[in-house]
Amino acid sequence: MTKKLLLSVTLLFAITLSYAQTKEELQAQKAEKQAEADKFQGEANALQAQIDALPGWRLGAFGTVGGSLSGFNNWYAQGAPNNNSGNIGITVNGFANLIEDKFFWRNALTANLNWVKLDDTDTNLDSDDFNATTDVFNLSSLYGRKLNEKWAISGLAEYRTTLIDNFNDPGFLDLGVGATWTPLENLIVVIHPLNYNFVFAKNDAAFASSAGAKIVADYTRQIGAVAFKTNFSTFQSYEDSDLSNFTWTNSLSYTLWKMIGVGFDFALRSNKQEAANFQGVDLADADNKLQTYYTLGLSYKF
Repeated sequence: MTKKLLLSVTLLFAITLSYAQTKEELQAQKAEKQAEADKFQGEANALQAQIDALPGWRLGAFGTVGGSLSGFNNWYAQGAPNNNSGNIGITVNGFANLIEDKFFWRNALTANLNWVKLDDTDTNLDSDDFNATTDVFNLSSLYGRKLNEKWAISGLAEYRTTLIDNFNDPGFLDLGVGATWTPLENLIVVIHPLNYNFVFAKNDAAFASSAGAKIVADYTRQIGAVAFKTNFSTFQSYEDSDLSNFTWTNSLSYTLWKMIGVGFDFALRSNKQEAANFQGVDLADADNKLQTYYTLGLSYKF
């Protein structure tokens, strides 16, 4: 009996020792292969950086899709026990940039659209349709002739409006010339002291066009699985500070699998003309509160 027990313990110890050796060997092999993979990945990244620096077009897009659908029947704890509701949001950030040795042409598109629906099935007085809650559309085109690696003489056209409701009412079109500064590879700063802000709207009491200065700062970058973009755009009127405005948008996406991930968008805006139009008062009497929006949901990229 003692011999059998001793033999069993010996075999168990041998198996354990063999397993430990095998595990350590496999971990050592994995570490060796990982070091080789890291080396090759670094070389591939360096080659990609050289490719990105070559003249030509750079195209890309990423965005966020968020939404939910729900239905309730006889859910008496709430005010409308029988209803169908839904919320859908879509954000798109796209760019098409032509970078050459002596000039550049940068084009960008930002759109954030959101719809919401609440259908109370116990009444026919509410709407069965999805109604727009967020409606943002911005398109810009920047052309510059390079003076050196960091400075260029440039011209900018930027148009902003809504798509779902009241298209081009209001619509804002900035046309101007000045300089563009690129202190970093992914940072673009536009400084245009000669700019005219065209405003298209039916309400003349709230909206007016004027001359002023246009300043835009844009930083867009991809780091591994993370893509982000921040853009600050402001118009400062020379005629009346009430005609000035700014918009700051931020987009972030994290790739979880292939092109699918999680995305978050957040924006701030100040525009007294829009406030006056919404409140139905003259421009001087408007209460210009800070405007904000955010979207959280699944993200995609191309």
